[in-house]
Amino acid sequence: MSEFNPQGWSPAHHPAAEGAAGWATLRPTQNVNVDEAVSLVTPRQLREMLPHTAQTNELVADSRETIQQILSGSDQRMLLIVGPCSIHDRIAALDYAQRLAELRREVIERVYIVMRVYFEKPRTTIGWKGLINDPHLNGSFDISEGLRLARQLMLDILNTGLPVGTEILDPIVPQYIADLVTWAAIGARTTESQTHRQMASGVSMPVGFKNSTEGNLQVALDAMKAARGRHAFLGMDDEGRITVIKTRGNSWGHPILRGGGGRMNFNPEDVASAQARMRAGGLEPNLMVDCSHANAAKKAQNQQIAFRSVVEQRRGGNRHLFGMMVESNLHEGNQELCEDVGQLKYGVSITDSCIGWEETEALVRWAYDQLGPAH
Repeated sequence: MSEFNPQGWSPAHHPAAEGAAGWATLRPTQNVNVDEAVSLVTPRQLREMLPHTAQTNELVADSRETIQQILSGSDQRMLLIVGPCSIHDRIAALDYAQRLAELRREVIERVYIVMRVYFEKPRTTIGWKGLINDPHLNGSFDISEGLRLARQLMLDILNTGLPVGTEILDPIVPQYIADLVTWAAIGARTTESQTHRQMASGVSMPVGFKNSTEGNLQVALDAMKAARGRHAFLGMDDEGRITVIKTRGNSWGHPILRGGGGRMNFNPEDVASAQARMRAGGLEPNLMVDCSHANAAKKAQNQQIAFRSVVEQRRGGNRHLFGMMVESNLHEGNQELCEDVGQLKYGVSITDSCIGWEETEALVRWAYDQLGPAH
C-alpha cells in the first residue's frame, strides 16, 4: 500500500529532516488558550452507576407519550412545565419536587404537570452556568461531579412520581441524562443554532423551541421544520467516542412564545397571529407560552398575568394553546450568588426571579377549577 504523499511534498522539506532543532522552530498553533483537558466518565458508565429503575423508566416513557397525545389533541389536558429557573441546591429542589408531586396528583385530571429541572444556564455574557458546569458554585467547574449530581437528582425527582423537563444546551450533555427527560426546550439564544436544531432532530422526547430574545417567532418555526428532517453530524456515543450521528427527525416539536424585543406575546391577538403563521407554513398550530422572561417584563410577580390569560384562552376554546411554562421556587424572588454559599437563602433562585410555592399552588388550583367540565 502506498503512503499518502500530497503533491509537492517530500521528506526533505519536513523539519524532522533537519533533526530535533528543526522542530524547535515550529510555533504552537493548537490549544493555545487551553489550560487543561479533563477526562470524563463515559455516558454508559454514568448510566450504569445511576441506572433507571422499572418505575422511573415507565414514568418517562408514559409521560412522553402523554405529551405527544396532548400535542395531537387526543388528550385535552393542559401541560404545565413548572419549577425553579435553575437548580443550585439539590435538597431544596427535592423539597420542591415532593410538594409539586402531591399537587400533581390532585390536579392531574385537567392539568398535566412536569417539573422544570434546569441544570444548564445560557448567559448573555458571563455568569454561573448551572449545576452541571459548576456544581460547587465557586468557579471550580467540576463538570464530572455536576453530571453525576444532575443524574442523581433527576432520578430522585422521578421517584416522587414527577416527570422532568429541561433545557438542552451543551450538545454532549444529553448522552448522560436524556433517558430521564420527558420534555426538552431549546432556548431563545440557541433556537437559531444549526447544532441545536440537528441535536433536537435526534432526541427521544418532545421539544419546545423558544422565539428569539428579540421576539422573532420565525426562528422557532424554522427550527421546528429543521428538526423534523434527517441529519448527520458529529457527536459522542455511549462509550465516549466521537462518531457521526445520523438522525431520523423529531416530529414532536412546537414553538414557545416567551416575548422579546420589549413586548409580550401571550395575549389572544399574538397567539392567533402566531397560529395563523403556523397554519400558513403547513404546521399544526400547537403553541406553548412561557409566562416568564419578556412575557413578564422580567418581573416574577407578572407571571400570573400571562398564566391567567392562557387559561382563559383555553377555556374560550383555543385547544391548540396547549401549555405553559412557569418559573417557581419554594420562596419568591431571587438572590445574588455570593462567595460564601453557606449564606444563600434556602429555596430562593440565584438566577431569574421566581414566584413562591404558595402562589404557585394557588395558580394551579385556580387553573384546575377554571378548566373544569362546568366550563
